Amino acid sequence: MGADRSIGDGSRILVTGASGPIGAALLPSLRVAGVRVTRMVRGRTAGEDQIQWDPETPLAPELVSGFDAVIHLAGESILGRWTTGKKKKIRDSRVKGTRNLAEALARAAKKPRVLIVGSASGYYGDRGDEILREESASGSGFLPEVCREWEAASQVAEDAGIRTAHSRTGIVLSPKGGALGEMLTPFRLGAGGRLGSGRQWMSWIHVQDMVGALHHILRSESVRGPVNMVAPNAVRNTEFTRVLAEVLSRPTILPVPAFALRVLFGEMADEALLASQRVEPAKLIASGYAFQFAELKPALESLVGKT
Repeated sequence: MGADRSIGDGSRILVTGASGPIGAALLPSLRVAGVRVTRMVRGRTAGEDQIQWDPETPLAPELVSGFDAVIHLAGESILGRWTTGKKKKIRDSRVKGTRNLAEALARAAKKPRVLIVGSASGYYGDRGDEILREESASGSGFLPEVCREWEAASQVAEDAGIRTAHSRTGIVLSPKGGALGEMLTPFRLGAGGRLGSGRQWMSWIHVQDMVGALHHILRSESVRGPVNMVAPNAVRNTEFTRVLAEVLSRPTILPVPAFALRVLFGEMADEALLASQRVEPAKLIASGYAFQFAELKPALESLVGKT
């Protein structure tokens, strides 16, 4: 595994989607490492370290020229009922945004050495107990379809000689928003419980390992293509529920039936809440990444303040 010499102290890195839970943890870590970070933002910019863009509009190559690396995290949240309009936003924000950025990078006078593009473990769909590695086939449904298009949208950058990686991210456990943020309030009130049968596998990753794995991909020339960004030990929803309740010292007496989730969330319930994905981080492990949090209980304890 070779180190990418272009990434390190004094490097310039361009980041999209920096305001989300992953970006909020990533940016300080990059700055501590001596990296000069430029953010791509929607709306008015607030300084020289920002570039204005609309993900659905073609981007001028000169705006993205001269960076050593690009980390593309932007995308509409999948949480909420999937109306026709919501699904269009989910797809367009990922596919159009990635294609416009990749095309600009491919035509830039000074191209980055590496492009990391967000993707999701949703690529695999609902797969029961099957162990899923990077070479596993994609599943069926809306999310797998979006993920396939999302990853394909960056091909132009790969064709231009830019090392490109797709971070197929599982459930990111972060104290700032995301899935865990949605769970904490009902669990702290003693109203938490398993979802549906609770047998579905949940592939999760601590936000510190998410950031650590992104740094690892930046540095590792051998890592490209799809990368499963999950901890080594997926758990069933019943186990996740039990451990979270234990860490919070709360009961889990209110399971949520599958039909109720479908009434509340429609299609999203089956594809995001009830789908089973037992994903392994094969490529991260093979390339030498050492997880800080490989087990669920210590990960949750670190995030909710009980250590």
